[in-house]
Amino acid sequence: MYRWYVVNTYSGHENKVKSNLEHRASSLGQRRAIRSVVVPTETVSEMKDGQKVSQEKRTMPGYVLVNMDLNEDSWQLVKGTPGVTGFVGASNEPVPLTQPEVDRLLHREVAQKVATKAQFSIGESVKVISGPLSDFSGEISEINQDAQKLKVLVSIFGRETPVEVGFDQVKKI
Repeated sequence: MYRWYVVNTYSGHENKVKSNLEHRASSLGQRRAIRSVVVPTETVSEMKDGQKVSQEKRTMPGYVLVNMDLNEDSWQLVKGTPGVTGFVGASNEPVPLTQPEVDRLLHREVAQKVATKAQFSIGESVKVISGPLSDFSGEISEINQDAQKLKVLVSIFGRETPVEVGFDQVKKI
């Protein structure tokens, strides 16, 4: 049964581990055991010298996702790949990811594109849904469309505190 597993690698070697693992699978006749190897990335837009520049950034440095049929041979194939330090799980035993975790890790860009289309207005009430201030509600005081950020006045210890959050970190109330 094909399931998604998280493999720990040396940080910065994720793409090399991906290509090594795919090469070893085909050369050792295990191609059917490993369906796909994914380095989780997201496209990030930044402003540099007044121009918008997009680049790929790893969302989980030091980790690679592997969709595989786990058996003794495929386990040894992954463990023996250069750059792999082991599987993520209790006492280095592979623990498969749940479907919601896989969806969140692999389809992150889809969620961000939908969130950036949301239109906000100053004075609107929103609820923070991710980050250290999740479940706090507040009122929008500033909107930065270019950086896709909002400044929200959140009540912390009875005082209005401005907090900067991304469009994807809030939802309208």
